Amino acid sequence: MTNLDRWPSACPTLRFTTVELTWIEKKIEHWIRFGRSTEGQIVDASHSIVRYTPGSIFAVVRWASNNFGTIFSRIDILRATAEGDACTQVPFVRPGADILLRIHGWPKVARVLEMIDRIEAAGIDPTEVAPAYWGHLGNRLAAGHEPRRYSRIRHMAWTLRQNIMP
Repeated sequence: MTNLDRWPSACPTLRFTTVELTWIEKKIEHWIRFGRSTEGQIVDASHSIVRYTPGSIFAVVRWASNNFGTIFSRIDILRATAEGDACTQVPFVRPGADILLRIHGWPKVARVLEMIDRIEAAGIDPTEVAPAYWGHLGNRLAAGHEPRRYSRIRHMAWTLRQNIMP
């Protein structure tokens, strides 16, 4: 395998990014924490599918347990990619997405969920948060450091930059 083989490949031609969700009470629970899907489909009592247009930002939480407790927990904050854009394969996400944050382990996942709650409490839609903030949050938590909070002032600065940059 060469170094080039390790880089994300261009996404195949698809109009939507599709996320497969599973909900088997207290065994396997996959859910969307935030995001604006364009459509959804219930497959059966335990499975559904949601679709996102390119550029959409959304969070997927995956959790699993056995008779002894939680065995797996992860949160991914993703950006749906456009046709031909580089993307990374993510379980249950087709064809893949741009990963803005990837955290595993329940204490860290719970911390990300808490930060999302704080962002929403400040009146900010998490889908409109500066993408770099999600990277900051993931990196700080991975290093065991306290992340900066995403404030209304920080969000206003991000929004203004978007309006003046081509």
